Amino acid sequence: MRALVLGGAGAVCKETTRDLARYSDLDEVVVADYDEAAAQALVDDIGDVRLQALAFDAEDYDGMLALFPRFDIVVNGLPFKYDYAVNKACVEVGVNGLDLSSDDPQFALHDEALSKGMLFVPGMGATPGITNMMVRRASEVLDEMEAVDIFFAAFRCLAPAPGLLQTTLWEFNPEEEDRAEVYFEDGAWRATPPLSGERLVRFHELIGEQMVYYVPHDEANTLPHSYPELRRAAVRGCFPPHVMALMGALMRGGLLSSRPVRMGEVELPAIELMRAALAQSPFSKQNPVWGYGLVVEVVGRRAGRAVVCTYRSKHPPQETWGGESAYFKNVGIPLSIGAQMIVHGQTTGRGVLPPERAFPTQPFFAELARRGITVEEQIVETGELA
Repeated sequence: MRALVLGGAGAVCKETTRDLARYSDLDEVVVADYDEAAAQALVDDIGDVRLQALAFDAEDYDGMLALFPRFDIVVNGLPFKYDYAVNKACVEVGVNGLDLSSDDPQFALHDEALSKGMLFVPGMGATPGITNMMVRRASEVLDEMEAVDIFFAAFRCLAPAPGLLQTTLWEFNPEEEDRAEVYFEDGAWRATPPLSGERLVRFHELIGEQMVYYVPHDEANTLPHSYPELRRAAVRGCFPPHVMALMGALMRGGLLSSRPVRMGEVELPAIELMRAALAQSPFSKQNPVWGYGLVVEVVGRRAGRAVVCTYRSKHPPQETWGGESAYFKNVGIPLSIGAQMIVHGQTTGRGVLPPERAFPTQPFFAELARRGITVEEQIVETGELA
């Protein structure tokens, strides 16, 4: 079995590459990256003879069509703007794959992928990814699900990589078109601005209580399709307090908008100017606590009684889990586990499917726990006495 890991030397996906080297029985893992020197350095550092480095240009679609058929699975860790192109290329050549986030047009490729008997899973990271699988677990506990609320605390610095800075700006951009459909309620997707819908949530002890806010995440789009009985599906999240304070101030000051700003002879949208400034700022690299917290609450019914299922993730502290890796492992490891489950046929469907329709829960959570990411399940059942 051969795996191609796109962006395999990047900030997130290097943890996917390391996990594949440590836990998989793949015959070959090719680390494909635009920075071939970085890919080779990672391969040398891991020291596994099954790993090879390869220069890769994500803008070369024809190159993807030529390269992908050499592999059994394509593991996409590139920035989300490449998700559709990689998914489309995989479907065109009939090669299984998965990525870290999802773009709605990807699911329009489902029928073609299904006709070829292949599987591509968009959104197999922490959120989306682990959170989707928490909801699937709740669907196995409950007779009927009514509402899903997902909360995340992504404790990293503002700009550990260009793609992650872009993710943060996207979540705070008041003009982002995805803000028109942020959460699902009573049959429709609802609009809401950044820093709205605040709620105080308790994460694991490394992160503690944090205020979270509505964000336009993939789960709110896929879960109502996967579970049509759902009345509500919403995602709220946060970054470390110092990041939230800065981004909130920039947003309120109109600096995350498309309003043109002139610098000498150059005119740029304000958000692009901020992107350039933040990418070069030492502040953007500072972070006291690295980690990831996930909490999912699912309300439903079982045997005629009201039930609330709560799932809470936990992982080792940064002192024992590699410093900043304590954040990145939470994203990169699920991608690796999903890839290994696909190549071993541990899946529950074909086509282009979200995680909750693609993977069984028990082996997925068992593999997470083997690596140090545990999920606590709490089930509270209530009823009325006659």
